[in-house]
Amino acid sequence: MQKNYHTALVIGGGAFGTSVANLISESFKHVYILVRSNDVYEAINSGVNSIYLPNKKLNKNLSAILSFDELENKVEDIQLIVSGLPTSAIIPFFSTYRKNILSLLQRKIPVVCLAKGIDPESLELPDDLYFDLFPKYKELFTFLSGPSFASEIMDKQITLASLAGRSKPVLVGVADMLCCDYFKVFLAYDIKGVLLGGALKNILAIAGGIIEGLGYNHNTRAAMITRGIAEMLRFGKVFNARPETFYGLSGMGDLILTTTGDLSRNKSFGIELAKGRKAKEIIESQRSVVEGYKTALAARRLCDKYDIRARIFSGIYEVLYENKPPREIIEHLMQLPAKFEID
Repeated sequence: MQKNYHTALVIGGGAFGTSVANLISESFKHVYILVRSNDVYEAINSGVNSIYLPNKKLNKNLSAILSFDELENKVEDIQLIVSGLPTSAIIPFFSTYRKNILSLLQRKIPVVCLAKGIDPESLELPDDLYFDLFPKYKELFTFLSGPSFASEIMDKQITLASLAGRSKPVLVGVADMLCCDYFKVFLAYDIKGVLLGGALKNILAIAGGIIEGLGYNHNTRAAMITRGIAEMLRFGKVFNARPETFYGLSGMGDLILTTTGDLSRNKSFGIELAKGRKAKEIIESQRSVVEGYKTALAARRLCDKYDIRARIFSGIYEVLYENKPPREIIEHLMQLPAKFEID
């Protein structure tokens, strides 16, 4: 289905940012990816982001840029901004380039945010970070989350996701820009629920990797997913999120994908932990961001602050930040006294 959108700007050339850029290039005449590294810049402009998505050919109307200056004659044509930055990079980047972004927001250009995390210092979700920076333009921000591996989007596998925001007209307009024959979004107003599901499932994906790495199988994984959702709901209460959101695409859907699929960075991280490697060693040895690592710290601090009972999340924190052996954590969980399932 041919659409007549002109230009989109994607900030960040990681795997997911690149895959969404390629996705929207189905609807836009030009898509520019703003990146900071020369090797990513050269790779994208060669037609394949070999750094993050090797062997995945990019559409020809997609190109990389290294600065806003390269957009000087194209700014007026921009109709959509996509932020593919991880949670930890939101404040540094958007504070530095606030003037550039404001010039677009003042023209009512909508923003799609892809981050899935919680800031471990402020304990804020991505919407809080963006709204603090741009309080007059909250209705222009939307948040995309759901079961969507970047490489499978590149392969045009049918994918469904949640798009949350405050304004129905903005949500409907952005949905039209994103949707194509193989990608569809469902709209939601529960921003906190969508963001919490996307952030917290990364921690449970690490747990899924540990379980698999230690040799446990389907029974154990199903138990972890089920109890993990119960714990996620307790975080949701603190943020006044809607319980049903956690059973949707951005909660249960994303959780099932990242704990069972082999393409999850967080799950792969958990598998390496099960081999006896230390968290910091793994993090420092790779370029891709493992959002679940910092989110586990944030989740633990939320538990302490709001007295949230979340034993799986606390156990993962102990593995990551206190170097507890993963098998010891599982054994401890199994030794806890029996409780009523619904409490």
